[in-house]
Amino acid sequence: MVRLEEKPLLIDCGSGVLSRFPDAGILHTNVDTVLLSHLHLDHVADLIPLVKANWLRGKTDMRIYGPDGTEDWFSTVLGAYEYILDGVNVDVIELSPGKEFTPEGFDCEITCAAAAHSVPTLAYRVTAEDGEFVYSGDTEPCRDVMDLAVETDLLIHECSFPAGTKVTNHTTPVTLAEMLEEYNMEIGSICLTHFYPEMRGHEREAVHRLKGYGDGEIILAEDLMRLEL
Repeated sequence: MVRLEEKPLLIDCGSGVLSRFPDAGILHTNVDTVLLSHLHLDHVADLIPLVKANWLRGKTDMRIYGPDGTEDWFSTVLGAYEYILDGVNVDVIELSPGKEFTPEGFDCEITCAAAAHSVPTLAYRVTAEDGEFVYSGDTEPCRDVMDLAVETDLLIHECSFPAGTKVTNHTTPVTLAEMLEEYNMEIGSICLTHFYPEMRGHEREAVHRLKGYGDGEIILAEDLMRLEL
């Protein structure tokens, strides 16, 4: 969740997001804009529940930004719930790598880049008055995301599995360190996120492996963590 002058911009909407809004001090009816990195279940599971929760409270207008295929996916899933279908007005905007845009109602610019995943996936650079950050989405470490992150204040990068795991479409501390070493770029802090259960107990190893990359901290993401730029 990004708060721009206290206005919430939600990036991805996986399982459990809706139920954590109260803990984060956010009214779900204030969330009318969602930015999706890709359409895998763990990133969209609570999107329809959010649309429904808003509808139940009389909020019918929303905007959803996402990669190629978002419009078909959303209309198909929402179409299974006819009792909601005619009561909401959801504008779906599909984005492509290289696209730069300002979401309606927000004072920021967002730049898209292609991530390296098994389905169309976008990484995002959000630039606002107080700073800028990059959210990788699900990805292997890749050049397009690194290019997007040059000189950003904060890189939020997935780190799904511990070192030594043979995996594609996702990142380990070793593969991320290798890409950062190759690029040797100016960057602020790095926040690791998207931990699968296999990462349990290996978080500090990841921090140690990535120490020295970037000019700021190596941060382990936690639910309800707040980072200020």
